[in-house]
Amino acid sequence: MGQLQSGAGAHGSDAAGCTCLRFDNLTLGYDAHPAVHGLSGSWSHGALMAIVGPNGSGKSTLLKGIAGLLPPMGGSVTHVDGCRMAYLPQASSLDLSFPATVFDLVKLGLWQQRGLLGRIRRQDRDAIAHAMSTVGLDGFAKRPIDTLSGGQLQRALFARVILQDADLILLDEPFNAIDDRTVGDLMAVIHGWHAEGRSVVAVMHDLDLVRAHFPQALLLSREPVASGATADVLKPENLKKARAFRPAWDDDAPWCSDDNHVHDAPSVPVKAA
Repeated sequence: MGQLQSGAGAHGSDAAGCTCLRFDNLTLGYDAHPAVHGLSGSWSHGALMAIVGPNGSGKSTLLKGIAGLLPPMGGSVTHVDGCRMAYLPQASSLDLSFPATVFDLVKLGLWQQRGLLGRIRRQDRDAIAHAMSTVGLDGFAKRPIDTLSGGQLQRALFARVILQDADLILLDEPFNAIDDRTVGDLMAVIHGWHAEGRSVVAVMHDLDLVRAHFPQALLLSREPVASGATADVLKPENLKKARAFRPAWDDDAPWCSDDNHVHDAPSVPVKAA
């Protein structure tokens, strides 16, 4: 995997090009079956990157490994010292049956500072209100989360991430099954994070959206196929190569995340950006 260079902005003290994450022959999987393997190299601080690939190619698995939710089967992933991280899982993995309001959900973004049972201060309430306003949820504080539409729920989850004030932000399918207006509003939030020098890595399935908004990309098919500038990564020959790794791949199937199946794939090195 080549280094993905990106200049740092106002947030944090790392200089442009400073390493944010380093991979050393990283292998991740479930029940002794590798789902991602052969990742080596580094990503730079301030990257705005999309992870793309066919169904079951290991995209969500890789995010879980970076977030520390899935221990490596082999190799390693190393975070720069002091790097604060936020992870937004797929909305479908959330349990909405718990009786909670939007305010309750968003305030979880403060748990590292206050603890799960810590007292919420006035400045915390102001920060929560500002985060909710940023994502277009003014007046939603008392709404039960089980009454929210898919787009409203995703806005609330983005507000929670805002409160975490992270250096590295991991988003797993952030735009799955939400309306175009919400996509536009939340992309503006992502661009704001990037302008502040934060690193944003998102698992994506809409390649047109990736081309329009993400300057860097990593193409996975259990192993890295290509990484670097998005225009180079998403060339037809690379997309064909990714599909060829998976004999059952349907050319008309959507590029979405489903990491429950494992298929054999040849070893392919990723070219440097």
